[in-house]
Amino acid sequence: MVGPREGDRLWDRHVLNSIAGADLFGEGASVVDVGSGAGLPGIPLAILRPDLRVTLLESLLRRVNFLELAVDELDLGDRVPVVRARAEEHHGTFDVVTCRAVAPLPRLVGWCLPLLAPGGRLLALKGSSASTELADAAGLLRKHRLTGRVHERPVPGTGESTWLIELSR
Repeated sequence: MVGPREGDRLWDRHVLNSIAGADLFGEGASVVDVGSGAGLPGIPLAILRPDLRVTLLESLLRRVNFLELAVDELDLGDRVPVVRARAEEHHGTFDVVTCRAVAPLPRLVGWCLPLLAPGGRLLALKGSSASTELADAAGLLRKHRLTGRVHERPVPGTGESTWLIELSR
């Protein structure tokens, strides 16, 4: 989430953080950015990886209006649709479901699993406690027959790291 006091860290904390795991997305993958908000990580991924088709999924009208304007201004409309819906209301399936600062892992699993195509993956941008969050969800992962791992990735140009939780069936 981008708060009103985040202006000084917009690039490193938000935009560059959003692309730190861009190499984890397969060539030509269909991606849905759940709870897209300000378009993070979806818009930076779409700019960096023109091979991806990225759906920005957002439930709040004012954010959808912003996303539509941003997609139009960046000329991404042919491969970055904006959909106003909650994850549990959307019926599409995708190779990759991604999200950033949306919810704890157990809630994400419930919302995002129906969006995964067969063989699909959830890539959730998390903080430094990603390993603990993954371990705490071990029972839920077993229940849904999911495997999980944590990727620590350097945030380009910052000397900092970010973490992604990857879940796959």
